[in-house]
Amino acid sequence: MSNPILDVQNLRVRFETHHGVVRAVDGVSFQLHEGETLGLVGESGSGKSVTNLALMGLVPQPPGVVEADKMSFEGRDLLSLSDRELRSVRGNDISMIFQDPMTSLNPLLTIGRQLTEVLEVHKKVTRREARQICADGLDDVGIPLPKKRLDQYPHELSGGMRQRVMIAMGLLCKPKVLLADEPTTALDVTIQAQILELMKRLQETHGTAIILVTHDLGVVAGMSDRVNVMYAGKLVETADAGPLFEQPRHPYTKGLLASVPRLTGDPNAELDSIPGSPPDLAALPPGCSFAPRCGLKTDQCTTHTPTLEELPTRATSRSSACFENARLTDTLIADTLDYGDRPQGGSFA
Repeated sequence: MSNPILDVQNLRVRFETHHGVVRAVDGVSFQLHEGETLGLVGESGSGKSVTNLALMGLVPQPPGVVEADKMSFEGRDLLSLSDRELRSVRGNDISMIFQDPMTSLNPLLTIGRQLTEVLEVHKKVTRREARQICADGLDDVGIPLPKKRLDQYPHELSGGMRQRVMIAMGLLCKPKVLLADEPTTALDVTIQAQILELMKRLQETHGTAIILVTHDLGVVAGMSDRVNVMYAGKLVETADAGPLFEQPRHPYTKGLLASVPRLTGDPNAELDSIPGSPPDLAALPPGCSFAPRCGLKTDQCTTHTPTLEELPTRATSRSSACFENARLTDTLIADTLDYGDRPQGGSFA
């Protein structure tokens, strides 16, 4: 395995508020290699988006505090870069597709001006050249009449079209690392498949590494090589996509997969769900954060915090943060999702 393009060790992000310290990300470690897609899944509030914002240097400080034993991109320590050096990386080498286009796009500037600025700053092209590249970028993400759209303002576009503008913006500079935060949430399935194919082409052509944050486990199954499952700011399971969907080794992962509607089985059966709600990150319970919602918990789970430990496997490496993960080995739920031929390859549509 080649050296990772992105190496994160013990990333911690906390927000110091009047109501206490919120530990949004607590000890997250992972590596990302060229051409790899890493899926990042979990409920809202588990720390997925904050992890990406920390990598981009976009966590507001204060109240945010970002710490890590290591957070390097191509061997460069991102935490030690000056603001000017970080700006040269952000949007060019590391790009992000933001989750909410309505708050990410400037309502006072045209779509064209917001797109061309990216190329003018990072690629040193003329505005005329940048405009043509941006029109081609809008066409790639399925926006009709792209040259006309360049002269429009965000409020003149639908929510789905604004989302596609954000995707086009993230892909303009052909980044080495793409942080995709819910990139297809506001899109219908036809455009979603088109966007995912575009991301795969970019990956195959330029070797782009992708961190894909999404609640759509079907997209994760079809796109990801590896999957990290987050809960309450921590990683609770990591594995290659295929083994994780076939045999989860953490109760939370099993709950997420079991809650996906199935095309087979009893049509009148109630949809499985995880009881309870995610914990307050400013007042985490003792022991395992998932214990209050877990059907496998023991007394140990309520007093001790499990660490993410590598599991003995015959093939690829995988890890789980659960004292009782061995009790899940007999539970196969491969029929939860039809993930085709992953992880060998192929696209999802």
